[in-house]
Amino acid sequence: MRHTVRRMEFSDSLILDAPRRTSAGYLVARARAATTGVYQYAGYEVDPTNAHGLRDKQIVNVLRDENTVFDKAAVQSFIGKPVTDDHPSQPVTAANWRDHARGTIMGAMRDGEYLAFDLMLTDAGAIAKVDAGKRELSNGYSANLEFGQFTAPDGTVCDARQSKITGGNHVAIVDRGRAGSACRISDSKPFAACDANPAILADLNKGNVMKKIVLDGLQVDLSDADAVAAAVTKLQDQAKASADEADEYKKKMAAKDGEIAALTKQLADAKAAAEPAAIDKLVADRAALVSTVKALDSAIVTDGKTDAQIRRELVEAKLGDVGKALDDAAIPGAFAVLAKDAEKAEAKDAIVQLQKPANALADREMKAFADSVANLNAWRTRQGNPA
Repeated sequence: MRHTVRRMEFSDSLILDAPRRTSAGYLVARARAATTGVYQYAGYEVDPTNAHGLRDKQIVNVLRDENTVFDKAAVQSFIGKPVTDDHPSQPVTAANWRDHARGTIMGAMRDGEYLAFDLMLTDAGAIAKVDAGKRELSNGYSANLEFGQFTAPDGTVCDARQSKITGGNHVAIVDRGRAGSACRISDSKPFAACDANPAILADLNKGNVMKKIVLDGLQVDLSDADAVAAAVTKLQDQAKASADEADEYKKKMAAKDGEIAALTKQLADAKAAAEPAAIDKLVADRAALVSTVKALDSAIVTDGKTDAQIRRELVEAKLGDVGKALDDAAIPGAFAVLAKDAEKAEAKDAIVQLQKPANALADREMKAFADSVANLNAWRTRQGNPA
């Protein structure tokens, strides 16, 4: 499995033996650091940018093995580093040592399964706080984290391990350490029993100036710029996603409004078309259309065809290729011109029909007159009186 490495600042719990005072009033004590094993951190502490998909996890198991904890260079890196009153919001350096140092780590050594420090507090204010009950301890250091799947000797699966402690920075006196009240300066025991594998996470700096807030269900330390930036970015992404979703919803609603308007109009038109007067008009218009077409071209079949199809068929029959080239919008105009010819033909036929009775009457009168003359001449012949 491929592993990746990230550098991280850590703060772990320590334990001190019963303190003693020097002739100058300084407080000195030996502290045991947490031993090897599995340490638990919040996801945002281990993976603030979510590069490894761990930022949103409540608990991330981090493995520390013996080679890392008791590495000679790592142990010696704590010697001479300051003791602070609470964890500072940034690593202690020469530029801010005067603001944070309240004592010194005088020595570091392996003590059985523990890493032990000899501490000396030289600040009266810090010593007074210890006397008043502020006795839990936490050390700060940087280490490289290797991400992947690691299994501790007890079978616990870890998402990361400390591959190398790159430098001790300070030891802090805190109100509440990561390991809880068991890791504190004790007046009654030579050594306190320190839980080096805490089951829960606690604030390292209760009362520190830099506060922790909850953003989207995640606890974010405002002193950790990367964690804050990651949390803000996540909230911004969620806000943008919500805005995009709202815009898409508006578009869908607008489309539905258009569909409803069209359906409403279609329904109104259908109701209007179903009225008796409308039906009568449709029948009359159809009859007039068929009559006009038949008058112009009796060969055209109108059954089963729409009005538009009938008009186009007549136009194409009368105009040939010119009619076939016309688009649908031009057909009604061409049909109207042809329909006028049908009206003229119908008028001519009507005149002819009116003339037929008169002509027939004249023919009958002429025939009757001729028959009368013929009868008269025949009578005269019989009487011996020629005409």
